[in-house]
Amino acid sequence: MPSLTNVSSPPRGSSDSLAEPLVRVEELTVRFPAGRAGFWGQEKLYLHAVEGVSFEIGRGETLGLVGESGCGKTTTGRAILRRVPLDGGRITFDGEDITHVEGESLRRLRRGMQLVFQDPYASLNPRLRVLEIVAEPLLVHGVVGRVRHAEDRVAELLELVGLPPEHMFRYPHAFSGGQRQRINIARALSLEPDFIVADEPVSALDVSIRAQVVNLMQDIQERLGLTYLFIGHDLSVVRHISHRIAVMYAGKIVEIGDRDEIYEDPKHPYTKALLSAVPIPDPKLEATRKRITIAGAFPDLLRPPSGCRFHTRCPIAIERCAHEEPPLEEKARAHHAACWLT
Repeated sequence: MPSLTNVSSPPRGSSDSLAEPLVRVEELTVRFPAGRAGFWGQEKLYLHAVEGVSFEIGRGETLGLVGESGCGKTTTGRAILRRVPLDGGRITFDGEDITHVEGESLRRLRRGMQLVFQDPYASLNPRLRVLEIVAEPLLVHGVVGRVRHAEDRVAELLELVGLPPEHMFRYPHAFSGGQRQRINIARALSLEPDFIVADEPVSALDVSIRAQVVNLMQDIQERLGLTYLFIGHDLSVVRHISHRIAVMYAGKIVEIGDRDEIYEDPKHPYTKALLSAVPIPDPKLEATRKRITIAGAFPDLLRPPSGCRFHTRCPIAIERCAHEEPPLEEKARAHHAACWLT
């Protein structure tokens, strides 16, 4: 088994890391059955969680996926990992079409694609020691035959995430939230994956701990050459860790581009509204900023609005927005947005 300390990686944001995408998503669609409607129940209802989502993630790159709760961020991440059924679209991982992979092939595929959960408390079995938690993927995939055979590997993983190896003999209740999330990260790394979906991995942590975990993830990425899909709603955290950012609203990508381009020159009204709510640690500048308020309620995804899904809340919407869906097109170099008015 190769050592974790000997894996090289391209520099963050280098052109080599972006040349060949590790993950490609094309027109991804996920809908969940939601019962029936009508007097006789003749109408089948579906929750349109993700609709026609497309993007690429280069090797060694972090794509940040942001948006308000319920917009489809987590479903997108789980769909890429093939943890929820797809209704349409195509997923390519490392040059292989994995859209319809099932059974043993899917099980082998998941060695290269792992998930870091949001809640560091609920995601660890309180009845198991850290050794058993981190070694479990190794047992499931037949890398080791018994837990005791994984002790050296678990010790190496714990050191990688900044925990003493002797902590492997403790139970989850003995750790803080930040330490538990480090254990989660160690478990995700146990099979040496190429790609990790981090589903709001710091949102449940104290503000003072978030930067430590984010910096740890960056250090591990540089050391191992990992590729991340980083899902979050804290825009300052997402900006810190991401190379590119995709903004999602009501199941659709409304803007995607380079991190600095998105934050300094947003094109979509929804992105502008999100960024206007991010506080600036300068009272004078904060006092002069224009706050964009999004009126109305999040749309019902059982019956999504026609045209642009944001038009029911958009402060600059025109009649065309209600009838024609804008394409996600290039507004500036490598900067795409779905809006008729930009």
